[in-house]
Amino acid sequence: MIEEYTKSAYSKGMKLAGQSIVVYLIWAILALELVLSLANARYSLAFVALATLALSLAPVFFADRFQIELPVYFFAGIVLFIFGTVFLGEAFGFYEKYWWWDVLLHGGSAMGFGLIGFIFVFILFEGDKYAAPHWALALIAFCIAITIGAVWEIFEFAMDQLFGLAMQKSGLMDTMWDLIVDVIGAGIGAMAGFGYLKGRTRHGLPGIIGEFVTKNRRFFRRKNK
Repeated sequence: MIEEYTKSAYSKGMKLAGQSIVVYLIWAILALELVLSLANARYSLAFVALATLALSLAPVFFADRFQIELPVYFFAGIVLFIFGTVFLGEAFGFYEKYWWWDVLLHGGSAMGFGLIGFIFVFILFEGDKYAAPHWALALIAFCIAITIGAVWEIFEFAMDQLFGLAMQKSGLMDTMWDLIVDVIGAGIGAMAGFGYLKGRTRHGLPGIIGEFVTKNRRFFRRKNK
């Protein structure tokens, strides 16, 4: 039991090491804000800082639980999104100060979901590039990303109706623009998957997919050369 716990702690430590400098900078900002907010009795801001820090660390525990190796830049994107959404967006009111903040985050998350959708589909086919036409795999990834975006908009609507929140902000216009941005972001993510299948794995988003496949070969037993 102690040996298993030690191995788990070591594994998590290894996943925390070797991350992007951006990730370490964000963690340092959140830790500093937590300490300063507690010292100044700003407990609500301290809670937001702590919650953001915990959420940014959650992928490490998720990856450790399912023995997944996350690419450095993909993990950095997740941490940036959480930091921008929870800490800057809600605690510091970036959604109200900058009209483009919501568009930026929606687009970024849609691209991320497009990548996740493609990786999920690729895992189902165990890495077989020729199990279906390349465009079909990319289309499925696109549909997964769009579905996640649509479900989120339904969640925002439900929260506004049930609890009187203002997650939709300007209502229909906000929802429609969010969906438009989701479509664009999901399309970019899906095209990255298509680019990966075509062998363009050296740079950009296709490179992130290639790095994930390389680090998690056990999910892609039928990977074609």
